[in-house]
Amino acid sequence: MGEKKVNVLVFFTDQQRWDTVGVYGSAMNLTPNLDALAREGTKFDLAFTNQPVCAPARACIFTGQYATTHKVWRNGFGLKAGDNTLAHCFKKAGYEVGYIGKWHLSPDELGPGYVPSEYRGGFEDYWEAANLLEFTSHPYDTNLYDRDGNLIHISGYRVDALTERVIKFINQSHSNPFFLVVSYLEPHHQNDLNRFVAPDGYREKFSNPFVPYDLRTFPGDWQEQLPDYYGCIARLDEDLGRIVDTLKEKGMFEDTIVVFLSDHGCHFRTRNTEYKRSCHESSIRVPLIFHGPGFNKSLVIPEPVSLINFAPTILDAVNIPVPDTMQGGSAMPLLDRKIKDWKNEIFIQISESCVARAIRTERWKYSVIAEDKDGWLDSNSDTYTDYQLYDLYSDPYELVNLAGRREYKGIIEELRERLTAKIEEVEGVKPGILERRFYP
Repeated sequence: MGEKKVNVLVFFTDQQRWDTVGVYGSAMNLTPNLDALAREGTKFDLAFTNQPVCAPARACIFTGQYATTHKVWRNGFGLKAGDNTLAHCFKKAGYEVGYIGKWHLSPDELGPGYVPSEYRGGFEDYWEAANLLEFTSHPYDTNLYDRDGNLIHISGYRVDALTERVIKFINQSHSNPFFLVVSYLEPHHQNDLNRFVAPDGYREKFSNPFVPYDLRTFPGDWQEQLPDYYGCIARLDEDLGRIVDTLKEKGMFEDTIVVFLSDHGCHFRTRNTEYKRSCHESSIRVPLIFHGPGFNKSLVIPEPVSLINFAPTILDAVNIPVPDTMQGGSAMPLLDRKIKDWKNEIFIQISESCVARAIRTERWKYSVIAEDKDGWLDSNSDTYTDYQLYDLYSDPYELVNLAGRREYKGIIEELRERLTAKIEEVEGVKPGILERRFYP
């Protein structure tokens, strides 16, 4: 890419399943604009969150660290990450850094709206955000706060409202390249309404939705919620198109890396009493697509990556040094097929619903649980018990839990050893994992 610095724009959605995107197999035609970027750019086929809940996942994205390292292991904690977040790194490299939308990394006790400077993770040049956008706004009534705490009230559908702020930012004069994150709440549910809310008329467009196979055999609330969920995603894609068009009109598109990702997925209350916080693919697998300088190779990357790889990857892509504090490695060498020993496993930490850990390999999903711990009060445990085992080759929708079955004892022993080593590597403590009682 030579000496010229390129812009970076991160289009960040909340609680979006990977399989809602056309290039990941969706037949709903929800994402034609994103699909176009993916076909020209780079799609990571197997991308995962390391912590399937909002604040911990976001901290993983901006620090390149696991949740027990950056210490935001559940919602409600604030991120104070020194000077090694993505925003700090871009700022040191001469970029203008900006953030628009939902943050969720300020302590709960400071309120859902204004975020003090020390909890903004280094995003200081341009700030129009709310810590908990789901509590400061409604689908047609958006409230953000600027750097000084002044209220920014915007009418219209919330996705459009944030997009207008992005377009306003792009149209401003910029003396330096920019690193901008726009963090949408959608397709996350509106908490106080206890439902997903599509823009007017969009629920009707998707009144006969495709139902993912992992949902069909479970009750949950997908029967009522899928049309709105799909409608939210369709509008997000339309607004991605508007942003791309604005970059093109300004002559900036060819010099801008556009990244699309989400913090976690959604299982529609089929796996526990809410929408995520489990090790299932519907919770942990996310879309991850890059377009722009260095990525326009029409590539599909088959190796698994996770959110802790995001920060090192985007820094590597723009030739900014990756801090030693980041636990994830850059995935850029995968684009040139230069890594032959990329680890084919993802480590997942679960909080709030329970204290659990999981490892996802090419074929297996193995999870353990700390039965005597509280997921809201405890970050980890010295002792876990076998909890879940899924064979992703024969059971890709994770309908049959194989943990405790005698014929899989050898598989569990191998995975138990791998997961124990990973916990010790990441968390610094080697736990004991108890065998689940085998069926006769």
